[in-house]
Amino acid sequence: MKKLLISSIIATSSLSLIAQEKAPLKGAHLSIKLETQEVIKKGNKFIISQQNKEGYWGDPDLPAFTGFAIKCLLLDPSFDLKGPVPAPVKKGIEWLLSQQKEDGGIYGRGMATYSTSASIMALWIAGPEKYKDQIISARNFLINHQTDWGVKGENDTKFDGGIGYGGSRAHSDLSNTHRALEALYTTRALATDSGDKKAMELDWEAALKFVSRCQNLQATNKGEKTGNDGSFVYYPGNSKAGEAVDSKTGRVALRGYGSMSYSGLLSLVYSDLDESDQRVKAVVNWLSDNYTLKENPGLGGQGLYYYYHAMAKSLVAANKPILEGKDGLKIDWRSELAATVINGQREDGSWINTEASRWMENDPVLVTSYAVMTLEQIHSSLN
Repeated sequence: MKKLLISSIIATSSLSLIAQEKAPLKGAHLSIKLETQEVIKKGNKFIISQQNKEGYWGDPDLPAFTGFAIKCLLLDPSFDLKGPVPAPVKKGIEWLLSQQKEDGGIYGRGMATYSTSASIMALWIAGPEKYKDQIISARNFLINHQTDWGVKGENDTKFDGGIGYGGSRAHSDLSNTHRALEALYTTRALATDSGDKKAMELDWEAALKFVSRCQNLQATNKGEKTGNDGSFVYYPGNSKAGEAVDSKTGRVALRGYGSMSYSGLLSLVYSDLDESDQRVKAVVNWLSDNYTLKENPGLGGQGLYYYYHAMAKSLVAANKPILEGKDGLKIDWRSELAATVINGQREDGSWINTEASRWMENDPVLVTSYAVMTLEQIHSSLN
């Protein structure tokens, strides 16, 4: 059976971009492509202006911010692939590498897996062969953080198979798990082909079981408070969108929400599920029925730009250029999302979430990175 197409951005050591499937470029999409390129350039100009003299962006205790910024700059469609690496990128990579610890992780004081996942993606885009040793060490760090509580190898707790922040917040969650899966899936061949006997591999079967326990789908999730609409929650037994009571049965179930449902879809894609799998079908149906760009469904304005970025990544990776909404409405989400993000850009080239500051979305460096990465994802998918 045909596997879901992974058509997200893949970068070689020369930074040439390979699209595994190319949609035909028509009038409206050509216009979007040209406009997004200019908006991306302006956004990256702002990002460059925010670099600290030591080479990092944002909070130095969160190297993820620097990883995101480097990714934005290297995937800018205006970037000259044959030219030298821009000085801000070179300085940023040097700083990022200086943060790698003996355990392989790339982090500051906390949120270690979050920063390591983002850093792996930046180093991969900058040059997988050049930074192979650092990437493999960082991969091993993430893999060592895959949860296996209870009896080892038995997958006998609800958190087993997933990945959390590490440190004091050790339990798994879908947000960190999907970022880790993205980094590990993208660099999997590099580790496999390296011949490095120290290169580890994730227990992908256990990871899929954890992801499935985060989905409101009773056929594949027997956990407490599991709904049946196909949406995803933050971790088994916890949703940032709260709970709902079925008026007919009185059953209490966790409410799924937009950003985690897109993260869930991306996790299923990275788990190599067939597109006919009921878990994929269920979440795509929920996302189609609840499609909106006015809010992060279930959370209002909270995490809005995270939501936009997760939407672009997951729908491109799942090869869904069109969503089918209610009443059979065909949704050209790329055109609509690009226009929405473009309209949110401020005069200085930055973005912030004007609706809610939760999850650091009042930080212009982070939110601008989300916005630029979203537009770059759309731009590359229109090649």
